[in-house]
Amino acid sequence: MIQDILISVIMAVYNGCDTLSEAIQSILNQTYQNIELIICDDASTDDTWELLQTWSRKNCRIRLLRNQKNEGAAIARNRCIEQARGGYIAIMDADDRSMPRRLELQLAFLEQNREISFVGSRGEFFFNYLGDLKKNYWFVAAPTKRDFLMTLPFVHASLMFRAEVLRALGGYSDSKVVKRSEDYDLLLRAYVAGYCGVNLPDVLYAIRLDETTYHRRKYRYRLNECVVKWRGFSVLGLMPNGIPYALKPLLVGLVPVRFLNWMKGKYYGQ
Repeated sequence: MIQDILISVIMAVYNGCDTLSEAIQSILNQTYQNIELIICDDASTDDTWELLQTWSRKNCRIRLLRNQKNEGAAIARNRCIEQARGGYIAIMDADDRSMPRRLELQLAFLEQNREISFVGSRGEFFFNYLGDLKKNYWFVAAPTKRDFLMTLPFVHASLMFRAEVLRALGGYSDSKVVKRSEDYDLLLRAYVAGYCGVNLPDVLYAIRLDETTYHRRKYRYRLNECVVKWRGFSVLGLMPNGIPYALKPLLVGLVPVRFLNWMKGKYYGQ
């Protein structure tokens, strides 16, 4: 029976006290309850670990891991993948929210569509500093390799993978060359390997954005994104048409942050 299938939800967190509880609660409130939530604290310097311990004492489905030093999201997620016992592995970020039926609908879809390796969903952004304004993420129902040119055609943290697929891909790359672009790298490698995913039309995931979003991405990480795209586009046969798309992160990185935030406010109705 489908209710007997265990779903492993994995989460990496670093200094996430302000948003962590909301993210955890959104998973514990899922309509599908046969889950384990594996959280790796990446050597937080705030009270994240103490908060996680409080949560784990209240709910036996929460399993905790802790890095002794800050290793980055890729290594933290890979530790969770190693410990996952479920037949499916769902991604969750520590500052976002999953809608109540997310896991139920994704599991049902993958059980009914064996040829699909992973499934995401339509996502929406929410902005507390803009009065909790919401705006839908760019959506493609059944992404092809060409859809990777414009932007990542999946909300990464909305994805549920077949566990054997995620492990066959070797999880997330911990190479410094792909740091902060691990999601793009993983999904490009998945398509290169012949796997494919789809997005459900329902809004099942909410992505938090704030005024510091652009500040977090240093220019060297934009260079990493350029390398990941160039390499992936080449293997997928998207070059030379993909050259301007691969170089786009470098050009965006030259735009002043204040102007990017102003444009974002205009677009989202500030």
